[in-house]
Amino acid sequence: MSYITVNGLTKTFFVRKKREKGKLLREKAEIKALRGVSFSVERGELVGYIGPNGAGKSTTVKILSGILTPDGGQAQVGGRVPWKDRKNHVRHIGVVFGQRSQLWWDVPIADSYSLLKDIYRVSDEDFRKRYEELVDALSLGDLLRTPLRLLSLGQRMRAELCGSLLHSPELLFLDEPTIGLDAVSKLALRDFLKRENRENGTTILLTTHDMEDIAALCPRVMVLGHGSKLYDGSLPELLSRYDTQRVMTVRYDWDAAMPELPAGCEIGREGDAFRVVYDHDRVPTAHMMALLQSAGPIREWTAQPQNVDHLIAAMYREMDL
Repeated sequence: MSYITVNGLTKTFFVRKKREKGKLLREKAEIKALRGVSFSVERGELVGYIGPNGAGKSTTVKILSGILTPDGGQAQVGGRVPWKDRKNHVRHIGVVFGQRSQLWWDVPIADSYSLLKDIYRVSDEDFRKRYEELVDALSLGDLLRTPLRLLSLGQRMRAELCGSLLHSPELLFLDEPTIGLDAVSKLALRDFLKRENRENGTTILLTTHDMEDIAALCPRVMVLGHGSKLYDGSLPELLSRYDTQRVMTVRYDWDAAMPELPAGCEIGREGDAFRVVYDHDRVPTAHMMALLQSAGPIREWTAQPQNVDHLIAAMYREMDL
């Protein structure tokens, strides 16, 4: 049996609309957050769970972590029904929300960790071993006596990850863990997550809008839209459906006149360079290069695919998300 099994989950919320002028009461709107979502995750997998805002990602995570009860359907995590066995369930999971904290704001983070040790009833020996491992892996040694409020965003996220993993959970939920982080902090965090997954076998479910995180970390992705699962498979296979365009940047030895290009090509200027966007299925790169060379000697040129964010945006447009 899979570690996480979800069958036909449904969840509906009712929210009050803005009161219209002349009406005494505000009407309620029905929002179907989940519409029969089903999937399974094996123990030790690292899975990306993506989709636009309002797709139902956070609702799924809250149900699987025991915070919410679904209206219909079934879900089990490690043989437990999260919302029915919540006290036992939370001992086996860790949760990191990018904009929320589980640590105490005004106390040194080491004191927060001691409190978490007692909350999760971790033995002294197990705590000491895991504590030393995480503090070293996340480079927190110089920060342990610093209150959370005095840490930078990157330091705070490392501290939150340490807190979520002190009790050695089997499953880690990550919701926008790199939001607002600089490039160096993002790379360090990704390296840590890959190592945690590989060496400790921690199952990780990652929800994020940062597609670089997904591409770097997740062999498998699920796409959610309008509360329904739209795709479940590898990210390269998904992107290959939308990876039809190339971007070529060309600089000439002198101010050249751009030759006439096939219909559908987009031409722009970036300083002294021409930027050409073309469909490589309709216009092979070798043919495009020959056309551009006809305008004069080329000093410098680059050709690259669209970045992942553009491809995901194209996917969302096609799926009407």
